[in-house]
Amino acid sequence: MKLESNGILIALQPLGERDSVARIFTADFGVVCGMMRAAQIMRKNRPLVGQIGTAVWNARLDSQLGTFHWESEKNIAVPLMTSRATLAYMNSAFALITALLPEREQYKILYDNTVRLMYELANANPYDAYLNWEILLLRELGYALNLNACSGCGAHDNLEYLSPRTGRAVCVNCAAPYVDRLYKLPLNLNITQRFLERACFAQGANLPPARKMLTIG
Repeated sequence: MKLESNGILIALQPLGERDSVARIFTADFGVVCGMMRAAQIMRKNRPLVGQIGTAVWNARLDSQLGTFHWESEKNIAVPLMTSRATLAYMNSAFALITALLPEREQYKILYDNTVRLMYELANANPYDAYLNWEILLLRELGYALNLNACSGCGAHDNLEYLSPRTGRAVCVNCAAPYVDRLYKLPLNLNITQRFLERACFAQGANLPPARKMLTIG
């Protein structure tokens, strides 16, 4: 069996003294896991987390771990290495993808936005760029946050709260009896973390440490 796609190298774990197990978030097949032979001892073209390139995965059987041939085009993580904050956002995004996305299931929109996130972290407001990425991730996982109209009365004004149960906005009037049970808008990483914790719990996983370590603004 053979799979070939563009992708981002999001995780590398040592396997013995020479090889590594890699996870690549691909445009066509989602997260693909496989072995990279001699990845730990390469001196030229060494695989590194944050590289974008072309991945070819081969295995005799679909159920096998398989092996990667990896051709890196660019390490888009390099500009992020100079800032602890931007590196933390990248690590968190990659950890969430690893923890929450099923293997070999396409998430083309999320893939494109993850590539965009890597550039925006270096060139835009990194907090806002990462927050918008998490909102998209939650939508892809079935936890879409609706901030357009009040879940109680349909109003489009004075939307100052968010329901933790439905993920929908609540206006000031409808929120009055339940203020202590609602999240205060605007959205921030504290709020998205609660929904991410729920998504992890639903899959029998824990929120990745890389996400827990983020400085919440």
